[in-house]
Amino acid sequence: MSKLYSSVSGLSILMAMALAFGEWYFFFYGATWQGPLGFFTPSRLGFNLAWLSLVYLSFQLLSIPFATGTRQRFLGVVDGMASLIPLGIALVVIFGKPELLGTPERWEAAFLLLFIAAIDLFGGYTFNIALSRRTMDVAGPMTS
Repeated sequence: MSKLYSSVSGLSILMAMALAFGEWYFFFYGATWQGPLGFFTPSRLGFNLAWLSLVYLSFQLLSIPFATGTRQRFLGVVDGMASLIPLGIALVVIFGKPELLGTPERWEAAFLLLFIAAIDLFGGYTFNIALSRRTMDVAGPMTS
């Protein structure tokens, strides 16, 4: 289980860093995410972000149960804190550099990416607390 978790956790950290890099590139360098096949055209920005959200959050939140019951607590902490980087980039862009968001589509993308990172961060901690309470039997039967 330990090796499986370290590989899942490593992939989770890698996905958070890839999302942060994608945000940074999209906002600070004005990337349009256009590809040769037309999948990433500006008219499909919201649709592409919806798929990105589904894949990213599905993996990030499903990797949490692998963290419980392992000895590698440090890797679990790094895995949980990795989602702070995409959240920070979205916050900096929205509140610190709003001039990078020239169109309504880019504003929408910024808020969607902010919510994705916030759900990953706070949802992950909520799942961890719920799973650790169950494992430690903190919420056991009450005695009078």
